[in-house]
Amino acid sequence: MGPHPAVAAIRLAVRRVLHDILTELNTPAGVPAATAVEPTRERPPGLPAAPLVLVACSGGADSMALASALAFEAPRLGVRAGGVTVDHGLQSGSDLRAEEVVLRLRELGLDPVEATAVTVGREGGPEAAARDARYDALDAAAARHGAAAVLLGHTRDDQAETVLLGLARGSGIRSLSGMAAVSGAGGRYRRPFLQVDRQTARKACMVQSLPVWDDPHNADPAYTRSRLRHEGLPALEKALGKGVVEALARTAQLSRDDADALDTWARQAEAGVRDATGGLACAKLYALPPAVRRRILRRAALEAGAPGGALFARHIEEVDRLITGWRGQGAINLPGKVVARRQGGRLVIRQG
Repeated sequence: MGPHPAVAAIRLAVRRVLHDILTELNTPAGVPAATAVEPTRERPPGLPAAPLVLVACSGGADSMALASALAFEAPRLGVRAGGVTVDHGLQSGSDLRAEEVVLRLRELGLDPVEATAVTVGREGGPEAAARDARYDALDAAAARHGAAAVLLGHTRDDQAETVLLGLARGSGIRSLSGMAAVSGAGGRYRRPFLQVDRQTARKACMVQSLPVWDDPHNADPAYTRSRLRHEGLPALEKALGKGVVEALARTAQLSRDDADALDTWARQAEAGVRDATGGLACAKLYALPPAVRRRILRRAALEAGAPGGALFARHIEEVDRLITGWRGQGAINLPGKVVARRQGGRLVIRQG
């Protein structure tokens, strides 16, 4: 008799991601991944040690299910499996809880396993500050252990919430793209569960008798995502019927495909609108479709030093009006002390 359907689902999701990682590692530079040799279970003599994949685990149901699936699948594909838990220090006893997670990961057979403590700042709000501190710690752990990838336990439900948050911000199609299945420097972060619902992950933990910890912050209405999870999405499902989460996750993928295509177009078009001094030719920018032009403007603002987390669609719209609605208006002040101004048919974006 095979494993419970929930367990089978999470293992399949992890197996596919590990297969992708191995294929990429075994693909020589310049060779399309589709033509690469299939990863083998037995590593021939003389090859480097098996690659290490870490799981980021909070002790919650999603990440514990992910850890269990990694522990099961990794040795079958010749991969070493380890884990890291981040202690944000935001709750009393968080250090003890991190130690418990380390013990649970070791019981699953993961090695190396570590807990790392971080200091959470205030920039961007508590949720953003905690996320930034967490990713910094995961980056450091991956570098310290030489990990090929770090697996994250974001589910389809998390993806739906992210799409709704992006819609509320009105930041454009990239915000509607949600979380990428592969992200980070060199594709370090992988999210195997973006097509797996949260209930499946919890069920997998239950049938495997895996203890899980429910973070009280996830139910605290002080946090935007918590309110969306416990009030917003249920209200949408009540009004629109079941299937909202699946539809939002599908929207994320479609939006990501479109955004990626537009980003590629913008990168190709940018070279043709820049002059020798790095300025942007307004007439050439005006001739481009708005979606492409605004991507070029955003990219120029980021390169000038504007922080991505504080650069919103309304900022880019103001800069765009220097191209499309020029009436001699003054400079536009952007986050990060970046200034955009029009000078003699050229748009100049730089530190003020």
